[in-house]
Amino acid sequence: MTVAFAGTAPLAAGVLERLAATRPIAYLLTRPDAPRGRGRRPGAPPAKLAAERLGIAVHQPERPDLPEPVDRVVVCAYGLYIPPRLLEQSLWLNVHPSLLPRWRGAAPVERAILAGDAETGVTIHETVAELDAGPIAAQEAFAICDLDAGGVYERSADVAARQLAEVLDDPVFRPQPEAGATYAEKIAPADRELDLSDPVDAWRRVRALSPHIGAWTTMHGRRVTVWRARLEDGAFVPEIVQPEGRRQMTYDEFLRGVR
Repeated sequence: MTVAFAGTAPLAAGVLERLAATRPIAYLLTRPDAPRGRGRRPGAPPAKLAAERLGIAVHQPERPDLPEPVDRVVVCAYGLYIPPRLLEQSLWLNVHPSLLPRWRGAAPVERAILAGDAETGVTIHETVAELDAGPIAAQEAFAICDLDAGGVYERSADVAARQLAEVLDDPVFRPQPEAGATYAEKIAPADRELDLSDPVDAWRRVRALSPHIGAWTTMHGRRVTVWRARLEDGAFVPEIVQPEGRRQMTYDEFLRGVR
C-alpha cells in the first residue's frame, strides 16, 4: 500500500506528522511558496515545513499532479481543485474537520464556532468532483466547549490520525446524506469585526478566529485585535489583545498604556 499526502495548512501539517509516525509517506503535494507577513517574503506552507522535518519528498505544482502512482492520496486542507483525471488514478481520501454534511467548504471550524455549535468532529470521505460531498468512510464527533479554532484543529488532527489508521487500507463507504447540508463560506473582512453589544457573539468570534486570523474592535479610540477573551457573568472580557502596530499583550497592560 503506497500513500501520498496532499495538504497545505497547519491542520494538514498536524495530520501529516501523525500519519507519518505510523506508515511511510511517498511524497507530499502542497501549494507553491507564497508571500507572507508584513514583508511579503516567500514562505513555505506549514505542510511543507513538516514534510521537510520528516524527510518526505515535497512537490509544489501550480496545478495538482501525481509525480508517481500511489494507491492512496490523503487530502487535508490542500486548497487546490483536484481534477477528475487524478481522482481516477488513485483513491483520494479527504480529511474534513466537520460532521458532514454540515459545514462543507472552506472554513468549517470557524463557522461551527461562530454558529455556537455544541459539537463538531472529523469526517473521512472519498474525494469526488462535488465539494466535500463524497461517501463517508469514518466520522467522529467531539464537544467544542470553549475551545478556540486552534484547539479544535489540534483535536481534529488527533482524531483524523486515528481514523486514517483504521480505514486507510480497506475503507468501507456509506453515502453522505444531502439533508442537513450547510456551507462554510470563507472568512470575509466583515466576519472579523466584533460587536461588543453582543457579548456572546463577540466571544465566539474571538475563539473562531484565534490564533490564525484575529477579530478586531475599537477600544479607547484604537483598533485592537482580540486574541483571547472570556465571558464573565454575561459580559465580554478581553484577555490578550494587540493594538494596531504593537505586540500582543494582556488587556491590563493595554489599559495601563491607555492611562
